[in-house]
Amino acid sequence: MSERTILCASTAEGEDYGLRRGRAITLAGGRIAAIDGAPAHEPGLFAMPALVNAHDHARPIRSSAFGAVGIPLELWLQYLALLPAVDPYLAAAASLGRSALGGCGAVMIHYTRTNGLTPLPQEAAEVARAARDVGVRIGFAVALKDRNPLVYGPSEPVLAAMPETARRTIEQRLSKPQLAPAEQIALVDEVAEAAGCDLVDVQYGPTGVQWCTPELLEAVAQASAETGRRVHMHCLETGYQRDWADREFPGGMLPFLKEIGLLSPRLTLAHCTHARPDELELIAGSGATITVNTHSNLALKSGIAPVAAMLKAGCNVALGLDGTSFDEDDDAFSEMRLAFELHRGWGFDETIAEPGMLRIATRNGRASVTGSADGGFLAAGMPADILLLDEAALDEHRLVADLSPVDQLFTHGRARHIAELLVAGRSIVRDGRLTGIDHAALQGELVDRFRHGMRSGGQLAAALPELGTAMRRHFRDPPCC
Repeated sequence: MSERTILCASTAEGEDYGLRRGRAITLAGGRIAAIDGAPAHEPGLFAMPALVNAHDHARPIRSSAFGAVGIPLELWLQYLALLPAVDPYLAAAASLGRSALGGCGAVMIHYTRTNGLTPLPQEAAEVARAARDVGVRIGFAVALKDRNPLVYGPSEPVLAAMPETARRTIEQRLSKPQLAPAEQIALVDEVAEAAGCDLVDVQYGPTGVQWCTPELLEAVAQASAETGRRVHMHCLETGYQRDWADREFPGGMLPFLKEIGLLSPRLTLAHCTHARPDELELIAGSGATITVNTHSNLALKSGIAPVAAMLKAGCNVALGLDGTSFDEDDDAFSEMRLAFELHRGWGFDETIAEPGMLRIATRNGRASVTGSADGGFLAAGMPADILLLDEAALDEHRLVADLSPVDQLFTHGRARHIAELLVAGRSIVRDGRLTGIDHAALQGELVDRFRHGMRSGGQLAAALPELGTAMRRHFRDPPCC
């Protein structure tokens, strides 16, 4: 890869993300070779580290496109079955392309919904090919689960409350047998062999404690300890999961995870929306990472994560979009601003300052995605994962001199302000377009395939409202034991 020097009007530079004016960033071999002073080009480029989406699923299309709107997670998950299987390369390239256009140079894919047109290792290889073509780094967590496919407990009471035709339709979805824990662990090894590469880190992806038996979680903990492979898992996302965890683990769910060895620096826990202070202290002490997903939690009526308590406990907090970003456009800048405004503190109290939020959005989740904490800030020797923003567009209404581009970023920064995104020194977004694929054409083809395939989904579409009614009754009057 040839050497390149980028002249910048300003940078958010170093581990303190401090604003520096007049900088020249030299790239070589996919890394930052040097950052030196240079004559300021005003207005010019503002350089910052590429954003990291530390929890996502690479869903190919927005939820509102198939009517999954304004409903809680537990029912929303069932609506995903309306989407027909499509080519996995097409689906992944569309999603990862939107992520890159939204400012993300690294994306965690917790692969909880397979297309199933080929064996999973082959499908994962196609996802990896899409990541390479788009140019982003990805983590690929193989979803592992073996219980509670409908609610947190037996499905029969919910099914019994449904009309017969709707019940049979839902029962058919639940009839697929689950692999034994050892077979699921072996499948991750097969996926790693088929899809792992410099840009792809394959991980264990237990979907959540409520969806995994203790035996499966223990197998994951042992395999992770033996291989060093990371683990990515949902945790206490909704109030219903909180209630279930308290019933299922009288001694505490997080102490259980610690006891079996799963709570470690290799673990990333997505959400923790309903985690308590004592649990956050356990997570912090273990070195695990928490990924907060602000708009996803709002859209799915899950709650607001206790970010201030997480930071007070010393947790490593990262930022995720979870496929349900503000405006459903995968604009990671909007997600960062939303999280910042919601959690920065009230009045003159300050929970998070701008540099701290930049660290959450660019650095704290890198190991969760890439398997390595290398990078996440601009300094010599770091990977050349760099966002270049158009300072003139950020400051288009400037009335006074010396406005901070960081302040502008945190008030109205959007993906439209990106001039260029580089990953490992490769330019993957320039002037609002991907350099590696024709994203508009690919997205259009994907939508056409979904529209054609959904014509045969009538029975399930008719059954889901009935399921919603039964689930509403179930969660409003949960089992006592």
